[in-house]
Amino acid sequence: MRRLRDIRSVAAALRCVPSCPGVVRRSKVSPSHVEEGETMANVVKAALLQAKWTGDTASMIEVHEGYARTAAQQGAQIMGFQEVFNAPYFCQVQENEHYRWAEPVPDGPTVARMQALARETGMVLVVPVFEVEDAGHYYNTAAVIDADGTVLGKYRKHHIPQVKGFWEKFYFRPGNLGYPVFDTAVGKVGVYICYDRHFPEGWRELGLNGAQIVFNPSATKPGLSNRLWELEQPAAAAANQYYIGANNRIGTESEEFGDEAVTFYGRSYFVDPRGNYVGEVASEDQTEIVVRDLDLDVLREVRNAWQFYRDRRPESYEATVAP
Repeated sequence: MRRLRDIRSVAAALRCVPSCPGVVRRSKVSPSHVEEGETMANVVKAALLQAKWTGDTASMIEVHEGYARTAAQQGAQIMGFQEVFNAPYFCQVQENEHYRWAEPVPDGPTVARMQALARETGMVLVVPVFEVEDAGHYYNTAAVIDADGTVLGKYRKHHIPQVKGFWEKFYFRPGNLGYPVFDTAVGKVGVYICYDRHFPEGWRELGLNGAQIVFNPSATKPGLSNRLWELEQPAAAAANQYYIGANNRIGTESEEFGDEAVTFYGRSYFVDPRGNYVGEVASEDQTEIVVRDLDLDVLREVRNAWQFYRDRRPESYEATVAP
């Protein structure tokens, strides 16, 4: 198997890209496109990327930067990357050497590089990485970076699997920062990472905290997961009445993990608060940017029609929150 370059070995190479004066932060709708007497639509153009592992952190980051610039050229205002985007999905094996992929958040080199990218493109970025807080404290984390490059905060994955091909408890502690919703340049954004999606309680927490768009970065293989991938995020979007962006890796990382490697099946998509796909679902095996218009005014329409938040009965849900 090929020796992988860890995050520390490439940190020096990750030089911040200077801000590009030709790229400006985009408004939701240009005033020139609004007729007199009309109101401006509350539409956010959002993007997801599904990509395969390139073999090293430096080139993986460069690939994501290139696709982010392409998404920005297409008008995207916010973009989400896939789970631990700057590394292989090392949880396919249980080996101490893979702790080397971890870095501090927000003070590590990858987040700093993404801050520069956010400033350059004028996009909000959801950036999932392997976080080290201090010795022995590791998390599966996503930083949320505003369009001006400010790190608004981070989400740490709560639900940690430990099954063949997904040995995450070997690496990650459960998240301890709750279910934050970040007030970004384009709206209120939450994050729920991969295996989290099987647990409806967290989806509801994000809704109660005011989320309008929730990003669900993943690394998922075929099997039972295929059917759940079609069901769970649309159901969560409808039950909690917000948009969800779900993206998955593609490819097989066999050069790194040999016979232990799983095949990721892509099929990234956005889903609306009624549980409908927004546009087409991405392919199973091709690197793709998914760029879609998300009309945030739909949230009010849906919530006025179906009063799930009004009619819920938290005082009656004893077993749900019992240890």
